[in-house]
Amino acid sequence: MAGPSGLLHKADVELNNNPAHLRLVKLAPLMERTSGRPEISIGLIDGPVEMNHPDLALENIQHPAGRNPAGCASATSAGCVHGTLVASILLGRRRSAAPAICPGCTLLVRPIFEEAQGIGEEIFSTTPELLARAITEVVDAGARILNLSIALVQPSRLGERELVQALDYAARRGAIVVAAAGNEGGLGSSAITRHQWVMPVVAYDLRGRPMALSNLGSSIGKRGLGAPGDGIASLGAAGAPLTIAGTSVATPFVTGAIALIWSEFLAATATEVRLAVMRASALRRTSIVPPLLNAWEGYRIMAEART
Repeated sequence: MAGPSGLLHKADVELNNNPAHLRLVKLAPLMERTSGRPEISIGLIDGPVEMNHPDLALENIQHPAGRNPAGCASATSAGCVHGTLVASILLGRRRSAAPAICPGCTLLVRPIFEEAQGIGEEIFSTTPELLARAITEVVDAGARILNLSIALVQPSRLGERELVQALDYAARRGAIVVAAAGNEGGLGSSAITRHQWVMPVVAYDLRGRPMALSNLGSSIGKRGLGAPGDGIASLGAAGAPLTIAGTSVATPFVTGAIALIWSEFLAATATEVRLAVMRASALRRTSIVPPLLNAWEGYRIMAEART
């Protein structure tokens, strides 16, 4: 049986930004049912988040113990803009300009991008070694889901070994890892998307087609999902909302759907939730292109399994 959760009026979802994006992956009915539970903690490994933004569910945003607060040094920095955009897709307040998928969940922010000034000065990437340490930290802090809207630079055999070990650790601890497939429009994989436990995310347009910018490949098609990534409006760190495209913004749609489903079945294991979400979209995977997320079907599969 489904666990208790906070119910929302239908108008709360209908007034949410970009309803077409929510309909594309069947998120709206799940968002009508719940806004998420604080027991479900999402580890956001990204830029810092603008903690003075009135449209963020700030009371549910935390940082790992021993780390500096997750706020921005400058609201105009590239890292802050990126971190705030991704965070608000997940924990924006309902009826704000953001998709605001699961504002009732807990967001555990672990900044990893430098706060360079100006969008053009920052490529949202990190080294395998730094990412490995961040993954271990947020898992130790209790994150049940990890959102990686990032890319890797400076690959090395030692660094990739550390990253694989960190992802193995997340799997052993029961933390689901959701990661952007990348925006190079190429075929292949990375140390992140090759990992058996990682769910890579490809950006889809509103017609239900994968966007040309998305990376594709056998591991991405086998274990990944597609999600809205075309013209996603979300909260800007300093002022008006911003619109962005790509796998970075598609990734939190999958993360948010998993968080909502898990909020309804708190006793479920990571393997059970992950399998339900994967089965909801396709039983067989034979293409380099992953199928679209079907959030409501994932919930229905979980409900049947737990009855």
